[in-house]
Formats: sequence, C-alpha cells, structure tokens
Amino acid sequence: MTLNHGPTTPGPFGPAGFQLVLLRRMADFRPDLAEAARLRLGASLAEQREANKRWQAMVRSPRSRGALARYRSVLGPAESTARRRIGDLECEALLWPVPLWPDLRFEVLAAPDGAVWNEWLVRAPGAPAPVLETVADLVPWSATVDEVAGAFAPVRPMEGTAPTRWRLAFAVSGAPYVADFTYGLLQEVRPGVG
Repeated sequence: MTLNHGPTTPGPFGPAGFQLVLLRRMADFRPDLAEAARLRLGASLAEQREANKRWQAMVRSPRSRGALARYRSVLGPAESTARRRIGDLECEALLWPVPLWPDLRFEVLAAPDGAVWNEWLVRAPGAPAPVLETVADLVPWSATVDEVAGAFAPVRPMEGTAPTRWRLAFAVSGAPYVADFTYGLLQEVRPGVG
C-alpha cells in the first residue's frame, strides 16, 4: 500500500491513511479486529505508524488551519453536507465514506466559524441499523454511539479515556453495563457497577 496515491488522492496520505489512523486508536480495545482490517487495507505496521505520525504532525502543527481544513485536505470534498441544529446551536454536518465500513460515514460537526465540535463514525443515510435488543447484540464494531444510546435508553454518558473515545453506562433487565466507543464505533461492553 502506498499512502500517497498521487494527484487523485487528497492530502498527504488520503483516505486510506486516515483509516489506518482510526484503526490505530481502535487497536487499544480490539487489536484482533484492527489487525484484520489493516491487512484488508494491504498496509504494513510500518505504514500504519507512518500514517499516524503524519496525522499527529498535522494535528500538532503550529501552522495548522484547523480541524475542518485538515479533514478536507485528507479526505477530499465531503460526500454530503447538511445544516443541523443541536439545541440552540446550528452547525454543518459533513459526511465522508469509509471503505472499511461501507455502512458507516465519518461525520464532522462544524460550527459556523469552522471549529469542529464533534468527529465520529455514524450510520450512513439509508443503511440499515443493527437490531439491538440484548447485550449479546452489542458485537464490537457493529453499532454507533447513537444507536446504542437509542436502543438502551436511558443511558448515562461518561468521560472517555481520550478525546476520540466515548463511554455510555446503561442497564439491561436491571443489570448495569458500560460500553466503550472509539471514534463513535462500539469497541466493547462490560458489566458496570450498580
């Protein structure tokens, strides 16, 4: 796999490299799934480390033009954009395809000034959502934060262990559980504290 795919691929490493960055974070929870996905992309561990290094350099660059510009430079034009209201705030929702997960899109919610409020994986418009009725249905990489929250409401959002991580506490038949997400995608569910 070559991370710089030439003039037709935006940015320094393009969408393929960005997927490697997502997988790097997900490997903290699901190394088995992340490794299998990296191999499907045809990328070596060295290429994944290089993609992550480039991404981190862009994030930390003093000349950075902001998160939204970074996503556009790496992922190219958004597949779709829409205005969205969240409470009293209006933002722009931008969606990009993620070939590793064809039923998902990478969503960035941006303020009118371009500041990024949220960045995560969501279900693609028109793609069927998983049926989530029991804890057994919560298979890693099968559901998004919104889907788990909707299926097992009420949920209690908890602080994640990093900016790209979310955590939800909920109960099923009175038993407490905690679900961990990376970039909005379910990684694991474990018993919680009652």
